[in-house]
Amino acid sequence: MIQLPLSKLSNVGTTIFSQMTQLANENEAINLSQGFPDFMPDSELLDHVNYFIKKGFNQYAPMAGMMVLKEQIAEKIENSHQAAYHPDTEITVTAGGTQAIFTAIAGFIKKDDEVIIFEPAYDCYEPTVELFGGIVKRFEMKAPDYEIDWNIVKSLVSDKTKMIIINNPNNPAGKVLKENDMEELIKIVKGTSILILSDEVYENIVFDGRRHLSICRYPELKERSLLVASFGKLFHVTGWKIGYCAAPENLTYEFRKVHQFNVFSVNTPMQLALAEYMKNPDHYNYLNSFFQEKRDFLRQGLSNTSFELLDCEGTYFQALKYDKISDKSDLDFARELTISHKVASVPFSSFYKNKLNENVIRLCFAKKQETLERAIENLSKI
Repeated sequence: MIQLPLSKLSNVGTTIFSQMTQLANENEAINLSQGFPDFMPDSELLDHVNYFIKKGFNQYAPMAGMMVLKEQIAEKIENSHQAAYHPDTEITVTAGGTQAIFTAIAGFIKKDDEVIIFEPAYDCYEPTVELFGGIVKRFEMKAPDYEIDWNIVKSLVSDKTKMIIINNPNNPAGKVLKENDMEELIKIVKGTSILILSDEVYENIVFDGRRHLSICRYPELKERSLLVASFGKLFHVTGWKIGYCAAPENLTYEFRKVHQFNVFSVNTPMQLALAEYMKNPDHYNYLNSFFQEKRDFLRQGLSNTSFELLDCEGTYFQALKYDKISDKSDLDFARELTISHKVASVPFSSFYKNKLNENVIRLCFAKKQETLERAIENLSKI
């Protein structure tokens, strides 16, 4: 057999989300592992899609996105964060948040550029940086509070630091950055050419009266930042794979150079449907309370179990510490939970390069009431 060269990501396997979903399917378990809703999106949104398909909007969209959608995105950002982006030159519609993240890294990271990330981290950051020859430097946020020591972050910065990636609110920890965090970040990048990639796909899912502090609220950060968001998370349509990147014109210009050769353009009728649906801000302003009810229901249901429920300030993920139940690694415990107790979760160690095991797993509560009820019943028997 011919000896073929290894791929550039030869050390990367199948994502933990796919692994746990497959295990859930094989064992007919309740899938609280992968982050997708199991309920239908609003029928009004679906009707809009049907309308635009039947009206014949079925060919390529403009490379950067349909203008009507970009205008609605700009309006949403300005109303939510009091920050202005020009819809034509500073907003790009992407094939989901992950594609936007990939494109931003591809557009700016070269060989030996250093990129700082915060773990637990969404699993696409590091492989993408390495794919383009970059070097990842990590700050480990740890249970139970997942706070950031900005003095340590500052020590990671060098003259090779090209980018800092933040995820706010954080998946999987559910941590929301505070005003002090943003002030410290401003201090670190001041007087440098460091870029910020801000993954804000859960921006509309924050709890207990908290305010999402978007990167674009701060002029010192906005001028150097690529902001990524997701309609999948916003409107319960993860399978549509539509998101966007908002960035200053000079950064957007470079971003689109890669975007045009990556996906070129994104689903036309769905863009138009989203634009029409977004004309009513109530369609997304209710999400905080909608998901807080689900969070509170899950937490109340598990309050009498031996699981320790860690704080969940945002996202639709609840972290559980299980050290009073088992001394198994989080991966082994998650597998046992799926096979023996029919509830699939994600082990936190999969979000750390060194597989840090603090006996914590992640549950997704973006599920129907009856799904959560069945999961609570199963978990309460442990």
